[in-house]
Amino acid sequence: MTRLHEIIDAHAKASPQAPALRDTLGYRFDFAGYAAASREAAELLSARGVGAGDRVMIVAENCAVIPALIFGASRLGAWAVPVNARMTASEIGRIAAHCTPRVTAYTTEASDAARGHAETAGATEVETSFGGVAFGPTDDGAKAETDGDVAILLYTTGTTGDPKGVMLTHDNLVYAGTASRDLRDMVPSDRIYGALPLTHVFGIASMLTAGAITGAEVQLETRFTPAALLDALRDGATVLPAVPQMHALLMKHTAELGIDSLKDAKLRYVSSGAAPLDPAWKRKAEAFYGLPLQNGYGMTESTAGVCGTRNPIGTADISVGPPFPGLEIAIDTPDANGVGEILTRGPHVMKGYYRAPDLTAQTIDADGWLKTGDLGRIDESGNLHVVGRVKELIIRSGFNVYPPEVEAALNDHPAVVQSAVVGRARDGNEDVLAFVETTADDAVTPDALRDFVADSLSNYKRPSAIFIVKKLPAAATGKILKHRLLDAFADRIAELDKE
Repeated sequence: MTRLHEIIDAHAKASPQAPALRDTLGYRFDFAGYAAASREAAELLSARGVGAGDRVMIVAENCAVIPALIFGASRLGAWAVPVNARMTASEIGRIAAHCTPRVTAYTTEASDAARGHAETAGATEVETSFGGVAFGPTDDGAKAETDGDVAILLYTTGTTGDPKGVMLTHDNLVYAGTASRDLRDMVPSDRIYGALPLTHVFGIASMLTAGAITGAEVQLETRFTPAALLDALRDGATVLPAVPQMHALLMKHTAELGIDSLKDAKLRYVSSGAAPLDPAWKRKAEAFYGLPLQNGYGMTESTAGVCGTRNPIGTADISVGPPFPGLEIAIDTPDANGVGEILTRGPHVMKGYYRAPDLTAQTIDADGWLKTGDLGRIDESGNLHVVGRVKELIIRSGFNVYPPEVEAALNDHPAVVQSAVVGRARDGNEDVLAFVETTADDAVTPDALRDFVADSLSNYKRPSAIFIVKKLPAAATGKILKHRLLDAFADRIAELDKE
């Protein structure tokens, strides 16, 4: 088994002066410096009692601190647990209670949100060669795990609203990074633009690990802005993995500047993931970039990638492409149109859910097939078409939003009888729409509900719109029929679109 830190150590030996990492704060490393930073991080963790099998929670936004700590944890055999600093204190607290980290690190120089969490936790600031970071108190009671395969523990809220820890092994990540490299034909001279969060599997596997395996430079952006992306493209970024919202905002920004297409840039590969691809929007993006817009499919439990396209520019194909080499896909119990739940099997499938063997057994069957919860079909060319979700996952600006968690926050209000939350595709993104039954017509206003959930939900999880309704569509059993919501309240939604 190749451990993550061994990848950068190999490049540090073979090409020590090759550019490896840069971030928004101005920290820049060649591979020799990258390896040294990870060793420094390992020493800081070790001094705080971290050893093999311990969890290291990293409350962060993109900066050089995150990869230093991830590769540093790898050196110790510890598990890195990256967590988005934009989460609320209660959300982070639930994750910490589940994974019981030996220590928690906060990227205080790069993120005001992380600094706020660090202050609340009484963390101690430390100056390093790779950026400002604060460490919380060591938990001497945290029990180390004996499983040495796990490299990263990534949390998804799950359909129940409870945090689920996805255990990704070193082998999972090496496979995913290699598959991403090969799909994009990446070479050491590439520079990958990294606005995708390193607290999400897309950023970790398809960006950070792929860059390390290639020996290419990763340029980390703390928070996405279209102006910063345009600057990076003009400055020589060559690979752009992104979500539709990023492309849309860039094109809006350039249109305001009177720029209708990207010229004089070294960009050679651009992709759009984490949301469905609209044909008209795809044509518009390809006209802007002058490059084919590639599509793909994956999830946290599959270490990001399952399928990916290698299409020429102008193709009408909006499938997510064929499966990556070495893995399998299948459709479970297809209907007359060939549509059923997407299954996948291979070296990309997670080890399981942390401290949840029953849930793992429900998700990965005895033959190793991962039940994705997504609906799809496979065409005659072997390309996968994702047509819907068994699960109710909403993807907003590249972040996962699970309706049960939003509903739970709304239902905590004393005037709320019940609520239903669904996503709606709009402008290359997804809106989070909440429909709420209340104890009386004037019991609470949408604005009051927005304020109520603000402390318990991250900004990207908060509803785009809240509709107070007399009655939610329901079956005879009382189960809310979510698939009818958009049609049932189409007039209300149309009024929203006029605003």
